[in-house]
Amino acid sequence: MDILLQRKNVRLLRTNAAIGPGSRFRELKMKRIQGGLLVQTDEELKISPEDLKVVTKRAPTDEEMRALLFAWKLVKHVWSNSVVFVKEERAVGIGAGQMSRVDSAMIARIKGGDDTEGSVMASDAFFPFRDGVDEAAKAGVTAIIQPGGSIRDEETIQAADEHGMAMVFTGCRVFRH
Repeated sequence: MDILLQRKNVRLLRTNAAIGPGSRFRELKMKRIQGGLLVQTDEELKISPEDLKVVTKRAPTDEEMRALLFAWKLVKHVWSNSVVFVKEERAVGIGAGQMSRVDSAMIARIKGGDDTEGSVMASDAFFPFRDGVDEAAKAGVTAIIQPGGSIRDEETIQAADEHGMAMVFTGCRVFRH
């Protein structure tokens, strides 16, 4: 520190963050965009069944809940507008990077083929329209985990109820840009 302070034009920043092996902190992810900078945190939130809000008439079974929690861990690592179809602890369909969530669900259904029957679905952000839930029903999805928070949440909940699906809200979005 003494040597560094002797140099001209040196700026030192002090941080309270622990750096090194074994340290954990929420990293800021930055991406340049025209006219600015997008800054978001890397979500490290651990979610348990008690943290979830069941919003449909049917609650997930224990087996569905385990699969939903695994799907939630997985979907946070997939790029923007992503949905993941999971059976037990195995991804059977992934759709991502599309302009619309329904297109991501359609791609996941196509990629998964017959394996999607009886799967659960995780979405990295809320459904802006019910069509994503309807697409999940075509794939044979039985339960959905998503953040919630859309002005049309009631429509997506109604769609899930119409299809006999369970749906839970996390209250936390893990959308990656």
